[in-house]
Amino acid sequence: MPITMFSFVGLYDRTLTSLAHLLDKGAAFATEQGLDPEAILDWRLIDDMHPLRFQAEVVISFSRQWTARAAGLPVPERLADTASLGELRAAITAARADLAALTPEQFAGRDDEPLTIQITDTMEPTLPTGQWLSVFATTNIYFHLSMAYAILRMKGVPIGKIDLFAGRL
Repeated sequence: MPITMFSFVGLYDRTLTSLAHLLDKGAAFATEQGLDPEAILDWRLIDDMHPLRFQAEVVISFSRQWTARAAGLPVPERLADTASLGELRAAITAARADLAALTPEQFAGRDDEPLTIQITDTMEPTLPTGQWLSVFATTNIYFHLSMAYAILRMKGVPIGKIDLFAGRL
C-alpha cells in the first residue's frame, strides 16, 4: 500500500495510544511512590525545558490540528497549558475519535496544496501540505512523545523502549 497523507492518521492514532500508555505508567508509578499522580505533569528533564504536561499537549494537539489542516478542515484549538491528567486522557480519546472520523477522500489531491503557517513572529513559511504533515508535524509529534518518555524515564518510571511503542504493536 502506498504512503499517502491519510497514512499519517493511523500513525498519529498509534502515537496517541503510546502517549496514553506512558501517562498511565507515570501515574501508577507516582501512586506507588505516595505522590499525587497529577505531580507527573510538572516533571521536566531540566529547569528550562517544558514539563510533561506540555509534551503531552503537543502530541495531542498536533495529531488533531495537522490532520485537520491536511484534510482542509477547521483546525481544532490547542489544549490549555493547565490540562489535568483527566483532561489529557479525555483529549486523547477525543483526538482518536477525530482521527477515526477522517477518510482518505478528505486528503486526496491535497499533497501539493500550498499551506502557509505562522510559526513564530518572524516565520511564516508556505510549503506543500504533504511536506508540512510528513516532515514538520510528524517530527514534532515524535520529538514531544520522546520527551514525555524521557521525562518519565529520568524520574524512575519503570518503562523501556517497548513502552514508547505501545501503540504500534
